[in-house]
Order: sequence, then structure tokens, then C-alpha cells
Amino acid sequence: MTAQTYAPLTPETLAQRLGSLPELAERVGPADSWTVKEVGDGNLNLVFIVSGSAGQAVVKQALPYVRLVGESWPLPLKRSFFEYHALIRQEARDPGSVPAVWHFDEAQAIIAMEFLFPHVILRQALVEGRRVRDLGERLGLFCARTLFRGSDLSMKPADRKADLALFAGNVELCDITENLVFSDPYFDAPLNRHTAGLEPAIARLRGDLSLKVAAQHLKLAFSSRAETMLHGDLHTGSVMVTETEIRMIDPEFATYGPIGFDVGMLIANFLMAHLSQPGHEVAPGDREAQQEWLLFVVEAVWDRFEAEFSRLWRTERRGMLYQARLYEDQGHGLAAEQALADLLGQIWRDMLGFCGIEMHRRILGLAHNADFERIADTGRRAACEARALAMGRQLMLGAGSLPGIGTVAAMARRMNREDHL
Repeated sequence: MTAQTYAPLTPETLAQRLGSLPELAERVGPADSWTVKEVGDGNLNLVFIVSGSAGQAVVKQALPYVRLVGESWPLPLKRSFFEYHALIRQEARDPGSVPAVWHFDEAQAIIAMEFLFPHVILRQALVEGRRVRDLGERLGLFCARTLFRGSDLSMKPADRKADLALFAGNVELCDITENLVFSDPYFDAPLNRHTAGLEPAIARLRGDLSLKVAAQHLKLAFSSRAETMLHGDLHTGSVMVTETEIRMIDPEFATYGPIGFDVGMLIANFLMAHLSQPGHEVAPGDREAQQEWLLFVVEAVWDRFEAEFSRLWRTERRGMLYQARLYEDQGHGLAAEQALADLLGQIWRDMLGFCGIEMHRRILGLAHNADFERIADTGRRAACEARALAMGRQLMLGAGSLPGIGTVAAMARRMNREDHL
């Protein structure tokens, strides 16, 4: 099949085209027992669930365009190559955190992988008011382990530079991030869309010159500070959960960038989930407990990230940066701790800035969140989104003055009672 000209899979053709693969036949069963269902609801790709006599698999195939927009926005198939390489690195750096990859076909842009069941998309669970045990702690561990172990703090310089060169080829998906995330929300870009009634808040945001400067400083950091391999699109829609298990999916936006980027994008999505809760109330106050739990998750993500990153600094710092021969080997352990504190301070400030910018782009840009979109009453939705826009601004402009994650949670709690329209 690899030698064939690229062709999109369909439920009718998938078994014929992939049924001879031993790695699938072994796990799913013979192809004549397969049933195939197309379930992709994302912005970019085809996704199929394949069920057979021996088990199930997920087959994901890139399309040569942005599925959300259509063929008018072409996109190269090579993004599946970067997703495959990101998945196998994430599995090595944090075992059990991602689905097992069973087959990769670069020419056909196909990845066949473990079917996660009874997992559901985390964002959907949050909209429904559900909770997941140890969610923040597990996500914080994933961020710390993948970001530390994918950097010059841990990797051999030659390996890290080879990876940097490999992921530098993910140009088109980086271009989506660089424009749709960092620029488009701050002017009337053609692909932008927003909730009716939000116009006064948008006008204030786009008229804030300091905010525009801050957004471009963050864009510069994202595009020029190649500190580690990023997931690149880490949010509650790229996490699958049961009540006890958590897996990360869809790292096709993987690239090298600032350590704080993934953490900030992730925390932003929990803050938006928190700020959306009043719009999902059936009776006044019936989502208050969920709001508080979401802020508990926000704090746990950062606290666990910081603790695990610090542990890895002390036990796995074998790369070219902050080498032990400069510090501990000379009896200068306190200096190593000061360097760690300085680095975590930089990651914290970066995280807050990226967090704020994610809150803006998910409300004003092309790709929105179900947290807000599922609020049927547009007036209630606009009120919730206006609070998120205002909080995003404070995070971007006040990153240097916010002392800790508890302060961020307190800000979200306060702003969820305010009127920002």
C-alpha cells in the first residue's frame, strides 16, 4: 500500500487496504471480521474505529487540507510523520501516557494505534460536569517528564540537535499556531468568528496596544526559543480519560519551543472550563462544586509540574545545560538550586503569557472550545467569554507580578462573579 498514490481511507475501503498488515491482524483479527466506523470530529483528520474478532484499533489518516475549512486550505500530509515521531518520544519519556502505536505508513499518512476504551475526550466530560481522579497530578507529571526529558537539560546534545532538525520541518502546522494563536485574535482576521454580543469586549481587547505588544513578544518566544519538544496543541480536547486513567493524544503540532508553552495552553483550557460553568447551570449555583474542582485541577497541574521538574533537575540533569560539574561536583549545590528557581520563574512567566493568549484565541479565532460553544443561550455565553477575555489579558500583562498558582485560581474565582461586558 505504501507504494500506492495517496488516497483517503473510507469505512468501505479500510479493511481491504490495511487488512493484510500483521500488526493489525494480530490485535484486531482477520480483515473479514472487521467493522469500521468513521468518528473523526476534529479540525484536521480522518479517524476510524476498527473492530474485529480479536479486538479494536484506531486508524488516523491526515487529509491534504484542513478538514474544518475544506480544500481551500491545503495542508501537507507530512504532519502525520511528526505526530508519529512525537508519540514514540512521549511514550519513551513518560511511559503509558499516550496510545501505543502499532503501524505507521508515511506515504499514506496513516497511523494505526491502540483503541482507548472506555475513554472519552476530557473536554466532553468536563462540559457534562464529570470529574477524573488525580487529573491535575497526572497531567503535571506528563508535562514535566516530556518537557524536561526532551530538552538540553537531559538529552545528549547530538540527539537533541537531530530532533530539533527533524521537527523544524513541521512548518505548516507551526504557521497555523503562529498566526491563528498569536496574531489573528488581535485584529479582524478573515477566519475569526465570535459570539454575538461580545463586540464591546472585543473592541477593548483589540484597542489595547500593550496587549498587542505582549502577544508579539510571546510569538517571538514561541518561534525562536527552541527549548524542548512540545506537544504543541495540549488542551482538554487532546486528553482521553476514564475515571482512573489519562492518556494524551494528537501531538501533530509537535515542534520545539519554550517549556512553558504546553503547560500554559493546558491550564488555559481548565480556566476556560471553570469560567464557562455559569453558562451550563440548570439551577443557580448547581455548578459551583465543579467550578472549585476545576480550580483544584489548575493548581494541581502546576504544583505537580513544578515538583516533578525539580525532581528531574536533581536526578536526571545530564544534558549540556547547568551541568553538575559546575555545581554539585564542586560543592555548589545551593547555586544549582538557585539556577533551578530562576529557570522555574522564567517558565512560570512564560506559562502565564501563553495561558492568556490561548484564552483569547479560543474565543476570537477560528477554533473554539465546546466549553463555551455548548452554552445555547448566546447572552450567557458572551458573558462567560467576556470574563475569559479579561482574565487572559491580566495573565498576559501581569505575568511578572503574579506570585503563584493560588493567585491565578483566586483571580478566576473573582472574575467568574464579575460583569466584563
